[in-house]
Amino acid sequence: MTVPPFNLPEGFRFGVATAGFQVEGGFNGPGQPRNNWYRWEASGRIEPSGIALDFWNRYEEQLDRAVAAGCDAFRLSVEWARCEPAEGEIDAKALDHYAAILDACRDRGLQPVVTLHHFTHPAWLGEDFWLHGHAPERFASWARIAVGHLMGRCQHWVTINEMNILAMQSYFAGTFPPGRLLAAGDAVRALDHMLTAHVLTYREIHHLQPGALVAPNNYAFSIYELDRLLTDLLLARRYQVDRQNLREWLTDRRSSYYASLPSPPLADLFFRRLVATLVPLDRALPRAVAAIYESPHLCTLDVAQFDYYDPIISHHLRLPGHRTAGGRNWLPGRLLWDEHPNPGGLVEYSRLNHEPGMQVWIVENGMCNRVNGRSYQRLDGWDRVRYLQANLAAVVRAIDIGIPLGSYFHWTLGDNYEWGSYQPRFGLYGVDRRHGIQWSHLDSMGKNAAGAFRRIVEGLRAGDRSVLGMIPDG
Repeated sequence: MTVPPFNLPEGFRFGVATAGFQVEGGFNGPGQPRNNWYRWEASGRIEPSGIALDFWNRYEEQLDRAVAAGCDAFRLSVEWARCEPAEGEIDAKALDHYAAILDACRDRGLQPVVTLHHFTHPAWLGEDFWLHGHAPERFASWARIAVGHLMGRCQHWVTINEMNILAMQSYFAGTFPPGRLLAAGDAVRALDHMLTAHVLTYREIHHLQPGALVAPNNYAFSIYELDRLLTDLLLARRYQVDRQNLREWLTDRRSSYYASLPSPPLADLFFRRLVATLVPLDRALPRAVAAIYESPHLCTLDVAQFDYYDPIISHHLRLPGHRTAGGRNWLPGRLLWDEHPNPGGLVEYSRLNHEPGMQVWIVENGMCNRVNGRSYQRLDGWDRVRYLQANLAAVVRAIDIGIPLGSYFHWTLGDNYEWGSYQPRFGLYGVDRRHGIQWSHLDSMGKNAAGAFRRIVEGLRAGDRSVLGMIPDG
């Protein structure tokens, strides 16, 4: 059978995504900058992050590994706690060090994408920072400092990473500090302040750097109010929707969103109705709506970008005591290494995130396995090579049907600190931490995932889609 030719969109980039707290090391120890995870680490509630991957000191060799895996883009975060360890005390040396990291990216042909808030902020702001009325302005002030220092080296900025996940994990699921359970009101208030912070930060960045690309990135979810609502609010004025007609427009957008998705499980229908009562469209995020309509910018979104794992919310729930890799899980939800690969949905959510005249960027996509003294295979039999093949095939299908994709970022480069634990492993490269930090050319499942990624990327750049079906494991 003849394989049809394939052309990547002009300027398309392949990269890996990282986060400072997960890779840099040097937080929350004696004499080190403290972030909002400090109390949980100090109390023993979670595993200490420690040296992580020591990216702060060993960034050049790790950027070399990204290049060896075929990347020409690299996503990282600039950590607020490191740059402002005490209120009003800006550490210029830390900002200069981030500038050196960005220079090292450019030297290697890696286009940098910088996140300004990736689930962390300085401890002195308190764990409930996003509930405070001053939070949006305070964050925009930090962003102005960081971007002002680094804008000559970066043009693409992610304001706040997965604000939908941050609000839910902090105030509903209780797995991020401050760890509240079912505090729906707090979750919605935090989300309101984060979206407001994005709008204010968008203005600050474009004042400093008019040609910048600025956007948040949602975690793709099958429930409108937990995902697409945030983007639609940012787009409303672009579609000439005035405030008095906002609710009607959002209701129509929600209907179209659900009509475009496959029929959901019954549990998802229940959650859709429940969330609709808790987040009543235009009335749920009043401060963000006011900021959007007061902004001098008609649209505060330059690129439609999202993170894609498993968007079906009911898939993340299981009965306590269910079987998991290495034993049983007594929590009521799936652990990261049990989440469903759902590559077909990547095409659907790329299409759902497409807006006329705007590129779509996939800024996170990856699969987890468990390592706890030994490496466990996933119960569903998937490995990372298969995952890469399937999800990059979905990227190709999306391009084939005309979606203007601009990038794909795999999560992540090497096995890192996964928000309280080193057991979840997402890396293209495996990292053994038993005797220092030892990188392997294989991933933690014993597969040559980095090599597979490189071969797929090189093939697609050459217009050869057949590489998606011919990736060796060794």
